[in-house]
Amino acid sequence: MKVLVTGAAGFIGSYVSQRLLDRGDKVVGMDNLNDYYDPQLKLERLKPLEAKAGFRFVKLDLADRQGMERLFAEEKFDKVVHLGAQAGVRYSLKNPHAYIDSNLVGFTNILEGCRHNQVKHLAYASSSSVYGGNTKMPFSEHDPVDHPVSLYAATKKANELMAHTYSHLYGLPTTGLRFFTVYGPWGRPDMAPILFTKAILEGRSIDVFNHGNTRRDFTYIDDIVEGVIRVLDKTATANEAFDPLQPDPGSSRVPYRVFNIGNNSPVPLMEFIAAIEKALGVEAKKNFLPMQDGDVPATYADVSALDEWVGFAPNTPIQEGVRRFVEWYRGYYEQ
Repeated sequence: MKVLVTGAAGFIGSYVSQRLLDRGDKVVGMDNLNDYYDPQLKLERLKPLEAKAGFRFVKLDLADRQGMERLFAEEKFDKVVHLGAQAGVRYSLKNPHAYIDSNLVGFTNILEGCRHNQVKHLAYASSSSVYGGNTKMPFSEHDPVDHPVSLYAATKKANELMAHTYSHLYGLPTTGLRFFTVYGPWGRPDMAPILFTKAILEGRSIDVFNHGNTRRDFTYIDDIVEGVIRVLDKTATANEAFDPLQPDPGSSRVPYRVFNIGNNSPVPLMEFIAAIEKALGVEAKKNFLPMQDGDVPATYADVSALDEWVGFAPNTPIQEGVRRFVEWYRGYYEQ
């Protein structure tokens, strides 16, 4: 297949591109290489991809309508893995327009490109953030997600609604993937694993929000990638049992699906910090703080629908995943 991977220089995108290339697919990797975090890390992720036959990198912004139209028209992709987006809950409080441009305008350009160029399946990144104010655990795709608590979450919920519209109007098969706190080697430097590890090694205190009383369904990168590839390969179909009188938010009468990809095992934040401390052999100095705006106290993925659909559920233990991450960190940053 020829596959477009947006956000190919990103954390998840680089791994997905590698997996597709390793099995013989042709990959066009797209990224705007913005400076939301250090672009050098993005360039380093791209190096092994650019060394492989079958990979081509395109520097392009999702919001560039004409550029996106040309890319789709010239390449005629079989499938699309859309992982490019403006990420981060906290940054959405400071720069909301970045989320509108990338996550809404950009996603419209993806949908239009797929619609007009006979793309067979669009798999796209959603987020556990869409669950917002939900307190029923574990989070299920069958539950409504109508109360986001950040603009980032609202744009991801909007993506799911937009995808459904295109599935309904144009028969475009779409699958949304709600990622739960992805971590591992080559992870984003604005996320807790790198922030904590860097501070601990430098002897600085780490900020522990909600006084440490949060739980996250930390999901190791290899599990995320396995889920993405399996879902990409199984094109979304209509749910023949869909009941419009009791509509299921995770499926539809049209070729539209939404799945959680999480470890199905929420970990207390203090336990996650302890795993980093153990891997480093250093105890962290902790600065306990209140909950941040836009954050939620807990995430917990019900992955039964994913398992039923593709026969896979993430299962990497936190101690093993953190050990691999710390090993990479010390090597990459020479610490």
